Amino acid sequence: MTQELHIVGGGMAGSEAAWQAANMGVQVVLHEMRPKVKTFAHQTGNLGEMVCSNSFRSDDSEQNAVGLLHWEMRAADGLIIDTAHRHRLPAGGALAVDREPFAETVTARLKAHANIRISYEEITDLPADGQWIIATGPLTSQGLGAAIQARTGSDALAFFDAIAPIVYYDSIDMSKAWMQSRYDKGETEEEQRAYLICPMDKETYEAFIDALLAADKTEFHEGETAGYFDGCLPIEVMAERGRETLRHGPMKPVGLTNPHQPDVKAHAVVQLRRDNALGTLFNIVGFQTKMKYGAQKEVLRMIPGLENAQFARLGGIHRNTFLNSPTLLDAQMRLKSQPNIRFAGQITGVEGYVESAAMGLLAGRLAAAEILGRDLPPLPQDSAHGALVHHITGGAEAKTFQPMNVNFGLFRPLDGVRGGRRGRKDRYRGYTDRAKEVWTDWLAAQRVDAAAAE
Repeated sequence: MTQELHIVGGGMAGSEAAWQAANMGVQVVLHEMRPKVKTFAHQTGNLGEMVCSNSFRSDDSEQNAVGLLHWEMRAADGLIIDTAHRHRLPAGGALAVDREPFAETVTARLKAHANIRISYEEITDLPADGQWIIATGPLTSQGLGAAIQARTGSDALAFFDAIAPIVYYDSIDMSKAWMQSRYDKGETEEEQRAYLICPMDKETYEAFIDALLAADKTEFHEGETAGYFDGCLPIEVMAERGRETLRHGPMKPVGLTNPHQPDVKAHAVVQLRRDNALGTLFNIVGFQTKMKYGAQKEVLRMIPGLENAQFARLGGIHRNTFLNSPTLLDAQMRLKSQPNIRFAGQITGVEGYVESAAMGLLAGRLAAAEILGRDLPPLPQDSAHGALVHHITGGAEAKTFQPMNVNFGLFRPLDGVRGGRRGRKDRYRGYTDRAKEVWTDWLAAQRVDAAAAE
């Protein structure tokens, strides 16, 4: 075997794809344009850098589809999920990580792999020869984006993704704020105190909404359309949908008790989540924003406890480009018009770190199997990976295709399990039990095939 696998993009998907293919014995060249070519969102040249939240969301593999995806990735020796657990921070039931050492470890492990070579240059075309995976994510460079658009024969879809601000802990007034997870969720005291809470009374909330609506916002370039993904809406866009929208979304005041005023129920709250192991940085949960920097400081300092907040990073906004995958990709994640090219990660129309890494895991294994001349067993649709990739490569309606998080709505129904809200717990457990069984069988079949090939 002499053919190399070329992977473009060293984010979650590209890093995971490289790891999986290299572990199967394929020589991998991982192309990453940073740090030579910078993006506005990245701060370093590290692979696997987290540019938005520092959370991989729920780690519950029995009642949550994201947690199930975590479980499947761990079973497949996933680089991203294993490294996330190595650098885990308290976050209630979520898997949050210390982002800088996380990316440093991902980079070090990939560089140390005997089958991986990293090339730091920008790729601006879709090569006609060789096996390639394009995993450039939402910040695909202009040159490569134009090449993809030209080759697919259709316009790439786009929405705008917003980044939440990060605050220095020592600038927060803890005489007004406190530490608590909703409903004291978590097995340890550290988990039960994983979030920093800032309360608002009704008058403060109303003034905050007024300021949010009046604040100067980032303007879009001529010809651009802002089509936001609902899972990452800027707070001002939510406020425009109704004055109570935020209070029933990221600012909902349920499951919390203010130790400074135990008898006073907050009208709304702002949650901050620890962003590094030292506990010196906290990101404002759900507060992605397109406000201009000056306006951000003024508005966010209206939050009780953040009156003197100092910001390690202010929010930002960027264009997120993704393919109409149900039309353009086959079930093997290959470009139908050019099958030597696979796509992985957020550019395929999945949303989130976990989903992006999962699509990288599949693309890496599928490409490596093709290079090695192996026929992988059919991907089980009843696994979380299978349900998600089935959705983006054919299950979704192409005319209305939008980025999708993994969720149990993508899973095939279970026989004999009660529907509705009352049957949800048993139904979710049924989905996860079934998924774990078929995923385990799929991985075992590959190990048998690999052993036979040797």
